[in-house]
Amino acid sequence: MVQTQFNQSAREALADAAVDAKARKNLSWKQIAEASGLSVAFTTAAVLGQHPLPEKSANAVAELLGLGEDAALLLQTIPVRGSMPNRIPTDPTMYRFYEMLQVYGTTLKALVHEEFGDGIISAINFKLDVKKVADPEGGERAVITLDGKYLPTKPF
Repeated sequence: MVQTQFNQSAREALADAAVDAKARKNLSWKQIAEASGLSVAFTTAAVLGQHPLPEKSANAVAELLGLGEDAALLLQTIPVRGSMPNRIPTDPTMYRFYEMLQVYGTTLKALVHEEFGDGIISAINFKLDVKKVADPEGGERAVITLDGKYLPTKPF
């Protein structure tokens, strides 16, 4: 039976334990995702408390991390989502995404609506990818792909 959480504390504690186990075992998110059979982005978000994992994936991740049966069950619950409790993030990496939305949010809204009409881009029917590429001017660049299904507003 599908179970759901009503506060974030249990999943936050599990995320802390999982990240600790990841470090102790010297694992990458990619290795954990390979065990789960799902994408790196989805698996990472799930382990950090933002998605439920299917039973088979939850069992594989819990086993790989040495977290036990209770953790495998908790990984399958529907969490209370939201990973920024203070609204404006203080972590520099997370803040830069917040800054990008502050600068380009209205531009993204205008361009999406011009292209698709009134509606939203789903964060549920969604794919995320992060890649490191060489910068022709030296150094490296981050390429982040946000791929969400467009859901038009339906008058009723």
